[in-house]
Amino acid sequence: MAYFNLSATPKIWPVGSLLRAIADSLEARFNPVSVQGELSGFSQAASGHCYFSLKDAQGQIRCAMFRRAASMLDFSPRDGQLVEVRGRLGVYEPRGELQLVVESMQQAGQGNWFEQFLQLKASLEADGLFDAARKRPLPPLPAAIGVVTSLGAAALRDVMTALQRRAPHIPVVIYPASVQGAQAAGELCQALRTAYQRREADKVEVLLLVRGGGAMEDLWAFNDEQLARTIVASPVPVVSGVGHETDFTIADFCADVRAPTPTAAAELCAQPQANWLAGLEQTFLRLKNGVERQMQSHSQRLDWAASRVSRPSHLVTRQQAHLAGLTQRLSHATRSALRAEQVKLQSLETDFPKDVAASLQRSRQQLERAQLRLELLDPRLTLQRGYAWLSDMHGQPITAASKTHIGQPVRATLADGQVDLTVSHPRLI
Repeated sequence: MAYFNLSATPKIWPVGSLLRAIADSLEARFNPVSVQGELSGFSQAASGHCYFSLKDAQGQIRCAMFRRAASMLDFSPRDGQLVEVRGRLGVYEPRGELQLVVESMQQAGQGNWFEQFLQLKASLEADGLFDAARKRPLPPLPAAIGVVTSLGAAALRDVMTALQRRAPHIPVVIYPASVQGAQAAGELCQALRTAYQRREADKVEVLLLVRGGGAMEDLWAFNDEQLARTIVASPVPVVSGVGHETDFTIADFCADVRAPTPTAAAELCAQPQANWLAGLEQTFLRLKNGVERQMQSHSQRLDWAASRVSRPSHLVTRQQAHLAGLTQRLSHATRSALRAEQVKLQSLETDFPKDVAASLQRSRQQLERAQLRLELLDPRLTLQRGYAWLSDMHGQPITAASKTHIGQPVRATLADGQVDLTVSHPRLI
């Protein structure tokens, strides 16, 4: 016989309450949580939020990354990429699904590598190695192009193919070096130094530093500090074409120009030959047209000169007619000038006596006025009004009492003579 305990009946949960309870349990048990997996179904909404799944061989979990966290990504996530994420487990209640809200994401296995990359980048940037002001433009038509890469690299084939297609007339000098492995950074530095030393002999005016794509550890040789400083010391512009468009290395920041791929690096420093030929064709046509215009102009002038030389009698007749005209104009001008001078002379004969008398009268009046002004300025008139002119015994005028002293002999000039005096007590006003 079976017995049932009615008091042990399980609690009946509302769906929403159950989901919230599960979410609280997950929060308390797991969060924050870090997960590694492969991206699947990655998409980014117009709002900036990202939605995807993380999966491995045993299972998968739905994930959401909101716009703020997504804006901090330093790479472009793509399906199949192995990543490490950090976030918080929860339940998306409208669908009752387990969901991981991702707060940060990085490519798997690059944690330590990436930290080293950021530290070196910050140090070199502080030293000014990335300054845009020191970076140089590429020569439009280099005499020769140098390529630093591995002889067996696919990047070298891509570069040579692009240069052969666009500018087969430009010589290419290859400076071989390893592009991957512990020894790669040192070999790249040595290859660059060799290129610097031989640049005049090789006539190299631009250097390409290239390598195909790969993981961060594959490209790590291009994140070497010594390589960065060697690039900055280059006497010619350096173009960095390392990896794919989404790959960035320290070499990219130090180079004068960063290209997204090796092929793009080759295209940047080699304008298509067809463009130069088209420019030469245009220049040739302009020169040809200019020469033809000059020839036509000179031909016309030659024809005109020939027509004049072929009939000298006509030229003599024209010169004689011109000379007769000049003679007539000269005779007429001479007679007109004589008549004008005669009229002026008659006018002078009539007006000269009157003008002389008037001028003498004005001069006499001016002299009388000047004499009157001089008389008014005569100091004797002032002396006649009771004033005296005081001077020392040498005739120097005394204009202030402060310039005299007791017992000093002075001379006072009056209207009718002079009086010698002695200063007894000078008084200052």
